[in-house]
Amino acid sequence: MEAAEKEEISVKDEAVDKNIFRDCNRIAFYRRQKQWLSKKSTYQVLLDSVTTVEDSTRFQIINEASKVPLLAEIYGIEGNIFRLKINEESPLKPRYEVPDVLTSKPSTVRLIPCSGDTGSLILADEKGDLKCHITANPFKVDLVSEEEVVMSINSLGQLYFEHLQILHKQRTAKENEEETSVDTSQENQEDLGLWEEKFGKFVDIKANGPSSIGLDFSLHEFEHLYGIPQHAESHQLKNTEDGDAYRLYNLDVYGYQIYDKMGIYGSVPYLLAHKLGRTIGIFWLNASETLVEINTEPAVEYTLTQIGPVAAKQKARSRTHVHWMSESGIIDFFMLTGPTPSDVFRQYSRLTGTQAMPPLFSLGYHQCRWNYEDEQDVKAVDAGFDEHDIPYDAMWLDIEHTEGKRYFTWDKKRFPNPKKMQELLRSKKRKLVVISDPHIKIDPDYSVYVKAKEQGFFVRNQEGEDFEGVCWPGLSSYLDFTNPKVREWYSSLFSFPVYQGSTDILFLWNDMNEPSVFRGPEQTMQKDAIHHGNWEHRELHNIYGFYHQMATAEGLIQRSKGKERPFVLTRSFFAGSQKYGAVWTGDNTAEWSYLKISIPMLLTLSITGISFCGADIGGFIGNPETELLVRWYQAGAYQPFFRGHATMNTKRREPWLFGEEHTRLIREAIRERYGLLPYWYSLFYHAHVASQPVMRPLWVEFPNELKTFDVEDEYMLGSALLVHPVTEPKATTVDVFLPGSNEVWYDCKTFAYWEGGCTVKIPVALDTIPVFQRGGSVVPIKTTVGKSTGWMTESSYGLRVALSTKGSSVGELYLDDGHSFQYLHQQQFLHRKFSFCSSVLINSSADQRGHYPSKCVVEQILVLGLRKEPSSVITHSSDGKDQPVAFMYCAKTSTLSLKKLSLNIATDWEVRII
Repeated sequence: MEAAEKEEISVKDEAVDKNIFRDCNRIAFYRRQKQWLSKKSTYQVLLDSVTTVEDSTRFQIINEASKVPLLAEIYGIEGNIFRLKINEESPLKPRYEVPDVLTSKPSTVRLIPCSGDTGSLILADEKGDLKCHITANPFKVDLVSEEEVVMSINSLGQLYFEHLQILHKQRTAKENEEETSVDTSQENQEDLGLWEEKFGKFVDIKANGPSSIGLDFSLHEFEHLYGIPQHAESHQLKNTEDGDAYRLYNLDVYGYQIYDKMGIYGSVPYLLAHKLGRTIGIFWLNASETLVEINTEPAVEYTLTQIGPVAAKQKARSRTHVHWMSESGIIDFFMLTGPTPSDVFRQYSRLTGTQAMPPLFSLGYHQCRWNYEDEQDVKAVDAGFDEHDIPYDAMWLDIEHTEGKRYFTWDKKRFPNPKKMQELLRSKKRKLVVISDPHIKIDPDYSVYVKAKEQGFFVRNQEGEDFEGVCWPGLSSYLDFTNPKVREWYSSLFSFPVYQGSTDILFLWNDMNEPSVFRGPEQTMQKDAIHHGNWEHRELHNIYGFYHQMATAEGLIQRSKGKERPFVLTRSFFAGSQKYGAVWTGDNTAEWSYLKISIPMLLTLSITGISFCGADIGGFIGNPETELLVRWYQAGAYQPFFRGHATMNTKRREPWLFGEEHTRLIREAIRERYGLLPYWYSLFYHAHVASQPVMRPLWVEFPNELKTFDVEDEYMLGSALLVHPVTEPKATTVDVFLPGSNEVWYDCKTFAYWEGGCTVKIPVALDTIPVFQRGGSVVPIKTTVGKSTGWMTESSYGLRVALSTKGSSVGELYLDDGHSFQYLHQQQFLHRKFSFCSSVLINSSADQRGHYPSKCVVEQILVLGLRKEPSSVITHSSDGKDQPVAFMYCAKTSTLSLKKLSLNIATDWEVRII
């Protein structure tokens, strides 16, 4: 083990050292903005500058103090979206505008100027339902929907824009004094970080001076806000105090603290606000360090007049203020006007893309550890799953599988025959996932390093040399994934002739891509490092990992000549990362509190576009007590990405190492996951084509039920299943809130029937996790579980039909080959709809375009909530034949069970209950 590695591991065994990371009060642009805003300097619109071009309306904004104009552009975008960009009108050089996140140039709609008051400008969409009311002095924008002001921009006057200045080296003290708009005494310059900013032993030089931006939004009658991952925090965003803003700055924080607003591995600068009757969103497209302050003013009643003994009262509307501050770039944001949660999800995906359709195997269970030691270890662990009858789909290898942390290589002693190892896994219909990080060991004998250096593919330092930092291999350089040529070259490294020892069952894991730089400022890259196009790292820090995952996913697609879907897990991410694969919550700890916090963390990722997300089962750091491990498996089985993982200095924790009884419980949890795979896969299809999250907070499914707005210890999977993981030790009961006063819910284990709109106390033992099926839903399952997803392709289906109060149900099944793009290019898929009404269950096509030659049959049907025993049950096929069916009815649980059916999933048929 190398010295740098030893040092890092010893550091990582300790709790988070807050001295390594900055809080808001140690961030210079935050201090500058807070000081400047206290002076209440205002901006105004020059109405005589308003012009309308093909796709936008433009006008100048000028600050009353500096008199330097800004250029504002407002766009209307299809799907009830508005975009506002504010930039310097004549910057010294171009300011950074985030590329590649938007799926394409958004389709614009014409905004029509309407007559307004003197001193204002009104722009409306073609329908006239949505308007932007722009007030000139002081500058303010009101977003109006059906004559109601939904959102106001700059109503608090917090617009802030630092203009680029003459290069630092060319300035004189006199110029410095004249051109800087804030107090520039020598003491203040240093304190406010105008030209250089110190943190520990690091000095960040700002060649063109400070360049931060800021703006406030007031959300009228909204008190519930969500989003802006990633933080180990509650699902509902909390009010912030001075110095307590949510920080969006991608950092490698080992064993991150929970209930903390510090930035960790990824950033999505997008939040949603929800109230009864409306959901809206704000997407702040900026990849530099960003801080978000939130302050809710609740509704209050106050006495208006005193008339006799009765006081007439009026209610002041609640509103929440959101203050965005970014270190650099331009102001570029999108207002998503909803009005429903589903509408906002669609609007956001219209901009950034939908969740990639995952290969089916990736929805199974993944087994990982830092590190499986060698080929014999892999073989033994793989055999252990078979021996204990536990399904799994992918074995993972961490950094030790390489030759001295050189990615795209294999340790010749530990893994001398990687293809043979993969063939063993292939024979079990399983996959291999290996790690590939963005740092490249500086080694003149390492071909990846040599070729990258020759072509100038590394990030550079201020002197124009390759940036060098320490990471797992020791001294390393970092690939500049912002350069399209670097991404193209990196993608080519995954081809089979180049990546010796790889096969088509090998998939990828991108780690350390914040980027993590040991001994760097906050353990990341200096902000004045230089990227492609001469952009400083400060401009694009939060998007670095996004580009790494993009290049990796593209490499896997190219490897198969465009035929096969990739699977790539990334630790660092940005808005739009959902297009390229999955995300996990990083280096969590084996404690109950981390199991508990994983739920709101995953809910927040899910509503901000990243449906394929999960947390390391059992906690990455430390040794979980057995009860915690069992509970974590039970929770993880009902979360989108399902992987067990642990660091190298923990005890081994394969599922069979905790005694026969606990092995049984973990087996049951994993097998339950595999039984539900048809439902999971169908949910991911909906996420892919319709932007609907797989894992949903209750308020998404019940947007008009106030009690759901702050629930974060339970959640919905799709619209049919409600899951309440057990997150407390030695629990004997769990209080489960069942929403919907007109809903019914069925316990998935006992089939007990509950009416919605109340909290119920559910008894739990160690083999129990409360899961409820919603009345009115049909959930497809597999009736038998194989060693992996590959063994279950032809196995039969079952349908769990849960009746609503009206005796009806609907559900769907999506099916394709599970691995290729044929569903997209050749319409090789099946999309079936199940509907139960008037005692008839109908299987019909949900999408006539799709065709897939499945021979699978529906073998079992379970109907929950059938109040009367039938006299007979008959199947009716598309060829007109009727067939009587044997059935069992349980009056105690009101369930009807049909078995030994043989109804082809791909053809139309009916089941009639008489």
